[in-house]
Amino acid sequence: MRAWGVRPHDQAMTETQDARTDTRTVVFLVAGEGIERVELTEPWGAVTEAGHTALLVSTSDGEVDLVDHLTPAGTQAVDRTSADVTAADVDVLVLPGGVANPDALRQDQHALTLVREMVEAGKPVLAICHAPWVLIEADVVRGRRVTSYPSLRTDLVNAGAEWVDEELVSSDGVFTSRNPDDLPAFCDALLGAIRGAE
Repeated sequence: MRAWGVRPHDQAMTETQDARTDTRTVVFLVAGEGIERVELTEPWGAVTEAGHTALLVSTSDGEVDLVDHLTPAGTQAVDRTSADVTAADVDVLVLPGGVANPDALRQDQHALTLVREMVEAGKPVLAICHAPWVLIEADVVRGRRVTSYPSLRTDLVNAGAEWVDEELVSSDGVFTSRNPDDLPAFCDALLGAIRGAE
C-alpha cells in the first residue's frame, strides 16, 4: 500500500505554498468514534502533501477516536462541527469508513444536509468502506453506480444504486471505494477531484 506521509517542509516550500492561489479546502466528515484510522490519515496526508487544506469536521467539538478495525488507534482533534459547515465552505468532501463511524454519522442531520448540499452543488464527494451508509441516508445514491464494503451491497441496491465490486467507482461526482486496500486508487481519485475543483 502506498504511504501518504507528510513530507518535511523547509522554509522555501512553506513560502511557496503560502503564495499559492489554488489551495482547496477538503473536509473529512466523521462521527466521534469508530473511524478507521488509515481511511482518515492516508487521504489526509495526500491532501496536505499536495499543499491543500484538510479540515476534520465532526458531530461535536473535541477529539475523535480512531481505530484499526476494532482496536483503539489514537485520536485526532476536530476543527469544526457539522452544524457550522455548509457546502459553500468546502471544495471536496471525504467520508472515511469504519463501522461505528458512519453508523453514527448517518444519524446527524447536519452531516446529511452537508452531503446533500455537496452533491446538489456538483462538488466531489468521496466515501470509502462503510461510509456509503451516509450516502444512503442522505438519499444521494439513487441511480448511481457505487461500491462499498461488501456487507453494504444490499443496503445500496435497496436505496436504488447499482453496486459493483471495483476498487474505485466514479458516478456524477460521487466516488466510492471498498476498503483500505483500495486507498491508493481512492487517494489518486481524491487528488484528481481536487484538481478538477481548481
